[in-house]
Amino acid sequence: MPLFSVPKEVAVGTAMLGVAFATGLLAGKRYPSLLFGTSKPHKSIIGKSSPLWQYILDHSLREHPILKKLRLLTAEYPWGKMMVSCDQAQLMANLIKLIKAKKVIEVGVLTGYNALSMALALPDNGRVIACDINEDYAKIGKPLWKEGITTHFVAHLDELLAGGEAETFDFAFIDADKESYNEYYEKCLRLIKKGGIIAIDNVLRCGMVLKPRKDDLATQSIHHLNEKLVRDARVNISMIPMGDGVTLVFKL
Repeated sequence: MPLFSVPKEVAVGTAMLGVAFATGLLAGKRYPSLLFGTSKPHKSIIGKSSPLWQYILDHSLREHPILKKLRLLTAEYPWGKMMVSCDQAQLMANLIKLIKAKKVIEVGVLTGYNALSMALALPDNGRVIACDINEDYAKIGKPLWKEGITTHFVAHLDELLAGGEAETFDFAFIDADKESYNEYYEKCLRLIKKGGIIAIDNVLRCGMVLKPRKDDLATQSIHHLNEKLVRDARVNISMIPMGDGVTLVFKL
């Protein structure tokens, strides 16, 4: 696949985005009809119809025109609610700039809004490797990627580890099938450097983590991971009530 370039007048820098699509296989498990993202409509801690939510956006969001176009395009679809919130994506991009990240992993792509946001925050020699098992949604975003990004690299977390890339990444973002969050977390923890950051999305599950139903394996998995993280001596964490909840994990 060809490399891409982002003109200096279009983006902060130039980076490379690779997207891995598997036919139902990632992290060693099969999900025959899996849709990456949250299995329920995404909800923010502050409702998106709230005047306070609009105030936050009006006074904090600096959204690149390409990202705005992709966000509005994604919102046209019923499953568009699964997209990471724009203020949250901006926080991820700012963290990437703060730690001067050059290599980033995203697990769960959807139409690529967050992956594109992170790529635009990277320096000229940076790259994002984004993994998903469903290419249908990414195809919707690809025409807009071409304004700033095209794919060039294919990899899975297992392939990255097997290829000797452990402890070479600076940042990871996890927003895939919830039942496999622990697996993704453990593999991303091996892939990022000491001092690197893992961001884990949907850790509040619209409040359902307070009392997960017995038949809700996704929320149970999130709850178990939340309990694990608060005791994990390998990392420091901060759980932030942004979007549907995001935990920032700092590798020690």
